Amino acid sequence: MIVIKAQTAAIVAQIHVAPGAEVPQGAVLLTTELMKMHHDICAPQSGVINQIHVAAGDELHGGEPLITFAPAEVKTAPVEQQSQARPELQDFADRMALLDDTARPEAVRKRHAKGFRTARENIADLFDPGSFVEYGALAVAAQRSQRDLQDLQAQTQGDGIICGIGTVSGRPVAVMAVDYMVLAGTQGYHHHHKMDRLIDVAGRDNLPIVLFAEGGGGRPNDYDAVHLMAAGLNITSFRHFATHKGPKIGIAAGYCFAGNAALFGVCDLRIATQDSWIGMGGPAMIEGGGLGVVRATQIGPSAVQTKTGVIDLLAEDEAAAVAAAKTLLSLTAAGARVAQDDDALRRIIPADRTRAYDMRVVIEALVDPGSFTELRQGFGTGMITGFMRLNGRAIGLVANNPLHLGGAIDAEAADKGARFLQLCDAWGLPVLTLCDTPGFMVGPQVEETGQVAHVSRLFLAGAHFQQPMATIILRKGYGLGAMAMAGGGFDRPNFCAAWPTGEIGAMGIEGAVRLGHRDHLAGISDPVAWQAEFERLVDDLLARGKALNAASFLEFDAVIDPADTRKVLDRVFDAAGPGRPSGRYPDAC
Repeated sequence: MIVIKAQTAAIVAQIHVAPGAEVPQGAVLLTTELMKMHHDICAPQSGVINQIHVAAGDELHGGEPLITFAPAEVKTAPVEQQSQARPELQDFADRMALLDDTARPEAVRKRHAKGFRTARENIADLFDPGSFVEYGALAVAAQRSQRDLQDLQAQTQGDGIICGIGTVSGRPVAVMAVDYMVLAGTQGYHHHHKMDRLIDVAGRDNLPIVLFAEGGGGRPNDYDAVHLMAAGLNITSFRHFATHKGPKIGIAAGYCFAGNAALFGVCDLRIATQDSWIGMGGPAMIEGGGLGVVRATQIGPSAVQTKTGVIDLLAEDEAAAVAAAKTLLSLTAAGARVAQDDDALRRIIPADRTRAYDMRVVIEALVDPGSFTELRQGFGTGMITGFMRLNGRAIGLVANNPLHLGGAIDAEAADKGARFLQLCDAWGLPVLTLCDTPGFMVGPQVEETGQVAHVSRLFLAGAHFQQPMATIILRKGYGLGAMAMAGGGFDRPNFCAAWPTGEIGAMGIEGAVRLGHRDHLAGISDPVAWQAEFERLVDDLLARGKALNAASFLEFDAVIDPADTRKVLDRVFDAAGPGRPSGRYPDAC
């Protein structure tokens, strides 16, 4: 005989068998209840019920005999566990199906017809397969008081934004992708709550955030939210996103206006497609402000925003934009060491010091092949900025452009260089500067651009820069402009060196001769003699400022063979150690 006893305190709710009954293995013998939860007690094997010791309603304390059971073979087959219908699982499957692009075939068709991808297609492209975890997917627009819930679930998926985390080449990354197929990508009440939650999650582990910013800004017809606020100006997601310490990469395609543009603007690095229009106000806002009727395609097209510097990196389409974002996110990962034709660096700078050359040729010869990603190419032409790899190490690069104003630094070039230093500082990347400048641009027209304020930003950025820095003077290193290229002075970099073609001075040599020897030259009336004396004075001053002589006065650390540049820089950055993100953020310029 087997005596089945009560395991815990409970109430006998129901008895399903009687003495003498033959029961198969697994048959329910009786049911107990505790805290309104039912628990079935089943036959441990087939047999015959010998005696029932309790009745329905009896209170159990644990250990009491419930049923005496005699094992025996019975004709009835053992009870198989029947799968019960689970309507909640079907409800779940039906609800989740509405989030898939296949639930909106017409909207997807329109996106593709215009050459754009869906938000979920961009997310799938960005993350490693199977790594994406979504947050807040079941949110809908705050319009339940005016619209049917099923309609909202089918038409306002996620309240217009997809948020989550995943990995990009193994690196944890967070994403906020505005879904333009939901109410034209406008920002709703729950939309902002999802952003705040995602930013909070990303902030705990200092994750990068990628923002897909397409959309039309704030949504005025979230009826439910109207009862909770007057104007909604206490929304926190803008501030939280701006202060997020992890890298922020924005991607804009299509229309990006108002609040979406503001979020895009505070990103550390801004990528946009050729077919993008970015502005702080869309057509409705412009018309509502009494400023006329304009088409969306007239507002901030990519060609304009490339010249203004709003766009850091212009991509052909969303696929290229996502590929660029993935490349940028991989900067912290070490790359493979690469062999390069270092002798080529000896031949790039012309022997004639007055002949211009292409700095980008120097850069391509210096960096690991194919590793240079240039930023803001259409803005601040006098300064070249971008990311490179040197023997596998990720480095930020700032270089003068001798093909523009002879390498002189104007307001846009200074702003561009300053913001890039801030970006590298925030991301913890070392920086290499390549100096070939006659100094800051001067003149009455230049001062009309606010030159003093703009060029000073380059000194401020250098003074606050906390990462390793190296400076190479390729040819001209004159005046305050050269000092700014070295982070504020030749003593600022971890290593400051010149190629043999380098030359330095308090100002351009020719100008220094004209000013310093004005009276002497004014006394020479013969033009031929004047020119000969001028050239002699220039040669004397040049000999004093040439790299080999200047280095003997310890103006900088070394003169190096151009062919040794990669090797020397590798040792310098090895000695400096890895950089750490400073926590300072690039400004919006």
